[in-house]
Amino acid sequence: MQQADRADILPKSLFAKAIQYARNHETELNVFLSDANVPMDTGAVERGLRVIPMGKKNWLFNWTEVGAEYTGIIQSLIVSCRMQGIHPTIYLTDVLQRVSMHPASKVDELTPKNWKDKYGNNFLKSDLDRVGE
Repeated sequence: MQQADRADILPKSLFAKAIQYARNHETELNVFLSDANVPMDTGAVERGLRVIPMGKKNWLFNWTEVGAEYTGIIQSLIVSCRMQGIHPTIYLTDVLQRVSMHPASKVDELTPKNWKDKYGNNFLKSDLDRVGE
């Protein structure tokens, strides 16, 4: 017999609601319970994304929906870099040079987390960075 179906638990009780919530989010809870790297909440992500609304007047008018979509992608990449401890300029400089020669089947290697492990210690530099060498 399922816990929430017991006669002594009222359907509107907080306990019954918690059980229903767990049933509705079973897939997500299984991911959280099976992978120690998955955080319990999204607080770190939300704090990282907080800088985006702070500058909304700067990108209030993107002119097109496509421009707004690309702004969101770039902002997400920058926040992801910061969460991984990667300087966004170093990451973007490397990936923008690497993407043309990188196999499309291994594009996941270029996400900030995987990039840090694979290329973080041996990243490509801009020609502008090489001027002083």
